[in-house]
Amino acid sequence: MICPVCGAESRVLDSRTAEDGESVRRRRECTGAECRTRFTTYERIEQRILVVVKKDGRRQAFDGDKIRRGVVRACTKRPISPERIDRVVADIEAELRRNARRLVPVDVLSELVLDHLRELDEVAYLRFASVNRGFESVGDFLHTAQELERRD
Repeated sequence: MICPVCGAESRVLDSRTAEDGESVRRRRECTGAECRTRFTTYERIEQRILVVVKKDGRRQAFDGDKIRRGVVRACTKRPISPERIDRVVADIEAELRRNARRLVPVDVLSELVLDHLRELDEVAYLRFASVNRGFESVGDFLHTAQELERRD
């Protein structure tokens, strides 16, 4: 790697894992005779870009924050810690990345979120399902709640 100050080659002084093993931090030193500047670089795995295909065919880059906002909304006033919500969102993203597909249909993503919410909290599951599936009556709620009861 070249020095950002003078453009000469640099050498690695120290390497350590960083960000919970998600990257490698390298301390470097310029090998230029007069420069000797020290600087830090990070090496990370290049993640595939996930693309969500909407119902109308539009495509949108996957946004974990958007999933987090939906899950937080569904979990409002429920005894669920922010750390558990973060874990659910991370698990959903990890599951999508393990899948060989780069394009993710929005209904597949929604069902994945619902699967995780079912395990996390039944009320949050019903809230998310009511918005996601467009419930229009109390009957829709009852039907989904009965399905939830049968699965337990």
